[in-house]
Amino acid sequence: MDIRKRPWTGYVRSWLWTIPAASVVTAVLITAAVATSPLAPAGRWQTGLYRLWARAVLALFGARVRVSGGEGLSSQGHYVFVSNHLSLADTPVMLHALPVPFKFLAKRELLRVPFIGWYLRRAGHLTVDRRSVRSSIESLNEAARLIREHSLSVLIFAEGRRSPDGTLQPFKDGAAWLAIESGAEAVPVAILGTDRVLPAKDSCILPGDVDVRIGAPVAPAGFTLRERGAFTHLLEERVRALLQAPRDPTPQAARANPGPAC
Repeated sequence: MDIRKRPWTGYVRSWLWTIPAASVVTAVLITAAVATSPLAPAGRWQTGLYRLWARAVLALFGARVRVSGGEGLSSQGHYVFVSNHLSLADTPVMLHALPVPFKFLAKRELLRVPFIGWYLRRAGHLTVDRRSVRSSIESLNEAARLIREHSLSVLIFAEGRRSPDGTLQPFKDGAAWLAIESGAEAVPVAILGTDRVLPAKDSCILPGDVDVRIGAPVAPAGFTLRERGAFTHLLEERVRALLQAPRDPTPQAARANPGPAC
């Protein structure tokens, strides 16, 4: 179905049921996470709440997630996951699909958004200040230090915004900067189908299949920050290849018990 021609019944269901229900679930679970964070700031309790949120939202959306790849990733390793970005639905999809713990790298202004900002702050996700080039560099250097010193994994939607038409947009160089500066391997990830579930700049949510394809890690060894453009291009081409690859006929239907995301 052409994502530009969505049925009016889909809008009615979205406005009267899906969006309100997802909003309530988000408010309740994030409030519970924030309220209990002084006693349980991290660990299985917080992870369980965020996983529960992702599963509940995906169920409300009717998104059926299939995951392929990622079997060679170490649960003890730390990586820079580099993904395309199609939809607001990408966030719960990635919380559900990635097999190792990770933090989001988000724009700092999201910290001011109710519930979302609370979640980002209390769960220790990384942010980047985009007000100026100098602020962005300082933010990336601090994020790279945290990745290196605390063995964190981080997820970056490398296009910098949701694709308006589903096509892959040129990558920003933040992911390459983090990988080179921290020494963490970069892992290309391709998301397909979330733009049919919930397109960018639309409010009609429809059930649909979503594929998450996890590629092989790419080591930043041999690249310097001056060469981050070449590393960015390499990562973009790896994600493009995953997007264009034939669908795996026998992927994991969904990760029933994936590793903790936070």
